[in-house]
Amino acid sequence: MIRPVATILIVDDEVRSCKLLEAMLAPEGYRTLCAANGDEALALIAQHAPDLILLDVMMPDMDGYQLASMLKADPATASVPIIMVTALYDRAARLAGLDAGAEEFLTKPVDRAELWLRVRNLLRIKAFNDFLQNHSAILEREVLARTADLQRFRAAMDATADSIVMVNRRTMRFVEANATAARMLGYPREKLFEMSPAQIGVTSLERLELAYDALIAGHDSGDLRETRVRHKDGSQIHVEVHRHAHRAGSDWIIVSVIRDITERMEVQRRLHRMAHYDALTGLPNRTLFYETLTKTLAKSKENGWMVAVLFIDLDHFKNVNDTLGHAVGDELLRQLSNRLVQCVRIRDTVGRLGGDEFALIVMMQEGQQGAVLIANKIRDVLRAPFDLKGHEVAVTASIGITVHPVDAHDPETLIKYADTAMYRAKQAGRDTFRFFTAQMNADVLARLDMETALRRAIENEEFVLYYQPKVHVPTGEVAGLEALLRWQRPGHGLVSPQAFIPILEETGLIVRLGNWVIATACRQISRWMHSGVGPIQVAVNVAGRQFVEGDLHGDVVKALNDNGIPAELLELELTESSLMVNTEHTIATLQNLRARGVQISIDDFGTGYSSLAYLRRFPIDKLKIDIAFIRDITTNPDDAAIALAIIGMAHSLKLDVVAEGVETEAQLAYLHRHHCDQIQGYYYSPPLPVPELESMLREKKQLWPPGGEVAARVSAPLSIAGAHPLR
Repeated sequence: MIRPVATILIVDDEVRSCKLLEAMLAPEGYRTLCAANGDEALALIAQHAPDLILLDVMMPDMDGYQLASMLKADPATASVPIIMVTALYDRAARLAGLDAGAEEFLTKPVDRAELWLRVRNLLRIKAFNDFLQNHSAILEREVLARTADLQRFRAAMDATADSIVMVNRRTMRFVEANATAARMLGYPREKLFEMSPAQIGVTSLERLELAYDALIAGHDSGDLRETRVRHKDGSQIHVEVHRHAHRAGSDWIIVSVIRDITERMEVQRRLHRMAHYDALTGLPNRTLFYETLTKTLAKSKENGWMVAVLFIDLDHFKNVNDTLGHAVGDELLRQLSNRLVQCVRIRDTVGRLGGDEFALIVMMQEGQQGAVLIANKIRDVLRAPFDLKGHEVAVTASIGITVHPVDAHDPETLIKYADTAMYRAKQAGRDTFRFFTAQMNADVLARLDMETALRRAIENEEFVLYYQPKVHVPTGEVAGLEALLRWQRPGHGLVSPQAFIPILEETGLIVRLGNWVIATACRQISRWMHSGVGPIQVAVNVAGRQFVEGDLHGDVVKALNDNGIPAELLELELTESSLMVNTEHTIATLQNLRARGVQISIDDFGTGYSSLAYLRRFPIDKLKIDIAFIRDITTNPDDAAIALAIIGMAHSLKLDVVAEGVETEAQLAYLHRHHCDQIQGYYYSPPLPVPELESMLREKKQLWPPGGEVAARVSAPLSIAGAHPLR
């Protein structure tokens, strides 16, 4: 059967535009007519009504809107689809065209593929519309009576490569589907007539109804859009859908032309992967890395985070290629990429920029130290040899680091700076890293030097314990001691704990050193027990990581047993924050230790969680009021009130209270008057090495003699400057 050739009328006052459109339509086999104005177009239409009209908007005398309105008002030409061809982009122009009756728009300059698609689809819809108009009675009975005309219509539908389905808006059921649609969806045609389009789509019935109503009302043009449909077996098919709404008696029929674009999507995915991912390693390539860095920088501004870019270059990689061949070199790069990915978190990015150059994007919430940790991880994972097709190869890398927003704000500059820093690392001897910023380098190198020295200090036993007495307030006698860690660094003397304790905690060295402190303190308690000093309780500080990464219970029990000392002579001091680490495990550990007799105290109380809930849950014997509240206790009513509240709360819970940082007689007087149990601070004694401490203990030095002049003075009422005396 030979299909009739569709006639397309082109109405444009510019001869060149007419000729161009004719040339573009010719390859599709359409017959074209040209009219230079509205009157000439009406004359041609009167002789032979075209199947479709391409209508220019801007023409003299009668513009495209007027001509379209006239044609749509005439029943003889109302069904002829009109495509407005215009250079106007504004919404008002398009609304005017729709109001005049145009079905589609093409924007000058016209794209040939878009022209073919819109012309083809409108001609098909016109054919369907003609059929629907001629057979509305059949559609109203939902295709119960099949005629020869319907069979011919189906044959025409079945001949197309696109799937075509029709849905009755009132019933929301399929009323027609061609063979292509049945094959694509996996259902017999008759089964589809029992189904709703929502059953084969990924959109709910309610949303489909809203979409159909928008199409009927003219709020949706029905233009091509990508979506998915569901096959009978449950798989999903990517499709492109073009919809039109047509009245059929009192009902509306939604006609959908559906094209399977699965192969096209797969090609696009492959092309995207080829354009954005490295073929050898599967990592983001330079293009995607830059795009990701751009997005990361924008996100960092929202969150206030820092972003580090690490530029990594293998040391002497050329030697591997030259001696073992490029295949082995490629295998090394593949294995290296896997190791690099293991060094970062999911939110970070690893990319290959080319050759043996890799780069990382690292989001940091707590300063540049996060970049240092990643750089050290990379150096650590590279220390294990690579097994490359029977060859064992050891490699190192030079790493350059730059930080946003400190160094730069744009991807190009950051990567350039990281590359510069990488060359500095190579100049420094390779197998190391360098920051681009000189001050950062100095800070990081100083920290690295400190960390290295601390590891060496543990091995060389450079740490010692000093002891600071705790004094029983009512009697002035020494009630116990707190063991305080000191570092006798060769060439530096005693190093302040504030300079090295944070590094011990961050690196995890605190676990190993904490065990040493417990063992050393217990050994010292045993020595005093068997000397003239006698038994005395010693408190040691315990870090949260000792609960999580170490065996605190085992370490304490072993130290007690090895030195044969009563458990009540050992006290563990914990900060409030350390109690919150792995809470259930911490509670169980402390309960077991307390059951043995070990004393538990909370250090720096009032500066952390300060929750009654954990005071009730945790096995606690003492609270230590933080020095921040003691320092101004005689001059600041707020600090005095907080200290008083802590004392009252602790006593109500049958806990002893220790005040830290007592340095003046006035502070002591206030604490004595409000029944604080113990004090600790320079008023009595600073932390002392063992020899000096032992001399003091042997002298039985008291803060004041019971009942003496100092005790009487301390017992006298004391008022807070600028406030009423606290009661």
